[in-house]
Amino acid sequence: MDDPRRRNGGFEENTMAILDSSGIGGSQDIHDDRISFLEAVRYASLVSESPSVPSWNMYDATFQILRDSRSLELAVASYQLLIELDKRYPRVYCTNSGGIGELVFVKEAWSPFILGQEKSHGTGEGGSKSTDRLIDSLRFSVLIEDMAQAVKSMDFQLGLKPVEDMLLFQYLVSVLEADFIHRHTLYKESLNWVLFRESMLNTLLGSRKLNFKSLVRDFMSLLLNQCQHHVRNSLPDTVGSCAISSHDSAFSLAIAFPELERRTCSAVQKLLTLVMEIDVIKKEADLLGVTSRIDGFRIPILEIILDELTYNLNHVSSFLAVFSEPKWKLEIVLQYFSKYCMKSSVRTRRSNDTANDLTLESVMNFFSTPTATKNIAKKVTSEVALLLLAHAFQVCVSQQVDMNFSGYASEKIGGTVSQISSKFISAFHNLREVDE
Repeated sequence: MDDPRRRNGGFEENTMAILDSSGIGGSQDIHDDRISFLEAVRYASLVSESPSVPSWNMYDATFQILRDSRSLELAVASYQLLIELDKRYPRVYCTNSGGIGELVFVKEAWSPFILGQEKSHGTGEGGSKSTDRLIDSLRFSVLIEDMAQAVKSMDFQLGLKPVEDMLLFQYLVSVLEADFIHRHTLYKESLNWVLFRESMLNTLLGSRKLNFKSLVRDFMSLLLNQCQHHVRNSLPDTVGSCAISSHDSAFSLAIAFPELERRTCSAVQKLLTLVMEIDVIKKEADLLGVTSRIDGFRIPILEIILDELTYNLNHVSSFLAVFSEPKWKLEIVLQYFSKYCMKSSVRTRRSNDTANDLTLESVMNFFSTPTATKNIAKKVTSEVALLLLAHAFQVCVSQQVDMNFSGYASEKIGGTVSQISSKFISAFHNLREVDE
């Protein structure tokens, strides 16, 4: 019978040879070797009758292929393999013993991130595990910056590098989300802030190497530009201009690119909402008095988003159009109005936030008369007010069919859709009068 340990041992011997392209005659040989390696890992760990857990180096080799794929086929194949391996062999999972939930971390499991105290100077235990190409906070921020700059560029052309970056980002978000979900499951039972203090995402964002404000601006830029980006050149022109390998065609990239953009935008939204959730949980921990200096200080992501939208009013429409998560879209609308409609008060670090108590129904009261509506329009402009209310109404309608969201929505809306529909009509009427 085939011994999984011997099988993995064979991979270990060949892994570095596969990744080392020095001395190899041509790119076709490199491509074929890497495809063969990915197929062998898939068979050994996912398909065979007695699948075995991939070794640390096998995982890392697959990740290196994703980061430096040199072809569309390799980029997609390595990405899909990593996603499937993570589903089959999770790094962390929840157990329940005697009614008490607990996080279990797989010993010495490979991770694409090297964060906090795990950071080393090149090699892991025994000198056999190179961490040189894993993702730390600085590399993560550079990745996001590169993606944002690529979609901002007016001479943007289809190429393999943007594809690699988008697939890499999507994979990293899937890893952060998996870690978050297990911690959130236990947090709902225990309200133990330490679960999130030690999370991958919180550790990543808490690094001094990372400029959080710049990171959020880059995320917003990706949503504003990439999600509305269309390939500017016709396919015949693109064929002549793309710098891609012989294993790809400009046509293949052009076909794949819109879906990659869509999935990347979804990943950006997912990451933004995870950070928003952590901010809410940390606020709860602050109120309970269980945070400390070791938690550091980071401006809540919603504050940065609201500031950006306030200073760039022309972005409000585009951002809300592409940001589709209803719970947080409603929160953005409410907090935007709270900046102008609520009376300011002196707040301490652990004081309650009155903006969190604002409901959509109470916001609608600010538009109850022509005079009140005119005062609001002077502060936010009637056009922005109409946009915010329109998106808020869209959320109200969506909560009618989304049972997972309806509980939160009912609380934040402050009543049923039928109860506040008349207030929407009145608000729209008063705003129209202001414009006249």
